[in-house]
Amino acid sequence: MATITSPRASIRYPSVVGLVLAAGRGSRYGGPKALARDADGTPWLSRAVHALRQGGCAPVVVVLGAGADEAEALLDRSAEVLVVHAEDWAAGLAASLRAGLGAVAALVPEPTAVVVVPVDVPDLSAELVARLTGAHANGPGTTPVDDGTLRRAVFHGQPGHPVVLGRRHWAPLLDGLTGDSGARAYLAARQAVEIECADLGTGLDVDRS
Repeated sequence: MATITSPRASIRYPSVVGLVLAAGRGSRYGGPKALARDADGTPWLSRAVHALRQGGCAPVVVVLGAGADEAEALLDRSAEVLVVHAEDWAAGLAASLRAGLGAVAALVPEPTAVVVVPVDVPDLSAELVARLTGAHANGPGTTPVDDGTLRRAVFHGQPGHPVVLGRRHWAPLLDGLTGDSGARAYLAARQAVEIECADLGTGLDVDRS
């Protein structure tokens, strides 16, 4: 179950939505990553939202769980951000993804696709997001998304973040989610289109402090 705390859910949005997964307790990191900051003090949460917005996603849905109240205070709510509190976040990544996709599917009109990224990707950039969605006509992956799109960023051939899920994939993906499983197995089984992005970053998440 999830609770949406933004009053903006009835606004009509463009077809590509951003989704930041930031609900975990970060036990190996030492605390909720939704509260983490870069060395310069920039919250990871704000950085992820900014990259998605500047990369062409609107709105950005943020899924919170551990440390939710403190994390929500870090967000600029004027930047077309919808906050979802995943009430069962402790059950694992699947619960967060389920809450986030449920909120995305409830938008009017229903979006064409969603760009999914965990909060702990230090070098996520607007350029990387735009390459995955085709928002900018430069480099590979410039074909605009549709409801059947299934893409993942790869870095020197190794899978990373973000991923793009067209609307037709949401229900079958959710059917197979359990515990801490994310979209990786689904993307592999459906032979997601791989977009090389090593020139734009590493796509790696931060596992430990």
